[in-house]
Amino acid sequence: MPGRIVEVSNDRRHLSVQRGFMLVHSTGEEAQEIGRVALDDIAALIANAHGLSYTHNLLLALAERGAPFVLCGANHNVAGMLWPVDGHHQQAHRFEAQIACTLPMRKKLWASLVKAKLLNQAAVLQAIDAAHAPLLALAKHVRSGDPDNLEAQGARKYWGLLLGSTFRRDQGATGANALLNYGYTVLRAATARAVVAAGLHPSIGLHHSHDNNAMRLVDDLMEPFRPVIDLRVWELQRSGHDEVQAQSKRALVQCLYQDLATDAGRTPVLLALQKLATSLAQVLLKERSTLDLPPPGVPLGQAPETDEDAPCSAPTA
Repeated sequence: MPGRIVEVSNDRRHLSVQRGFMLVHSTGEEAQEIGRVALDDIAALIANAHGLSYTHNLLLALAERGAPFVLCGANHNVAGMLWPVDGHHQQAHRFEAQIACTLPMRKKLWASLVKAKLLNQAAVLQAIDAAHAPLLALAKHVRSGDPDNLEAQGARKYWGLLLGSTFRRDQGATGANALLNYGYTVLRAATARAVVAAGLHPSIGLHHSHDNNAMRLVDDLMEPFRPVIDLRVWELQRSGHDEVQAQSKRALVQCLYQDLATDAGRTPVLLALQKLATSLAQVLLKERSTLDLPPPGVPLGQAPETDEDAPCSAPTA
């Protein structure tokens, strides 16, 4: 059963541990317990508020369970992330395989991720009755390493078709951009957990290479799953939810629990992320030749509802 993405979004909260649970308390003269969630149920914890405090024991308990602790900055973007040192019994061996990965192999793997992203973008456009043929055409021509930068070419076509000709992707903007920021933050946290659980190092990427990015592999592997978030943002805007608020946060988090159609049947997005990370480790160790990428398509059906009053699956107390 996939774990729960837990967010603390209200100001002036204190987080601690008691008998296997994370406790959320209000602070001030009338401090009281707001809620609790079992530590073993937490897939990732997102801190997205001001005036939060945490105990050392909480951070230690999360690290021991492989649950990333995500710090959000301005406009719901990730500012930092704490992840565990130990993630898999073959971790050192897999780190060595990452380092030894040749440039041709990294280019081949990146091309497969770009092609999967373009195909999933096309599936999203098809689902909303928008022109999707341009993205399908680009996907057919992705070469090793994507030297023609078809990913960027696809993005220029895709955003206009999905969110309108005047839309521009701007991480500092509000509205749809802020919703995308939040959705990608949740997706990034889930991908980081999958990467660590697979015994891979988040900083040793395939394509992303910015010196200041400690999650280069995470950003590589989340690319094919971004369209899942994009479709939900389109749905939110169509229903009049244009701001990052409680209901829109909950809807974005629920994306990770929706099913994707795979060769093995229906697979939740969270599990598909784990399968992709595990398959990468196997490719690097020469145990298989291709990545385990889900076939192109959009999530099936609706995600399960969450308890709005519980400190889990955004928003929390």
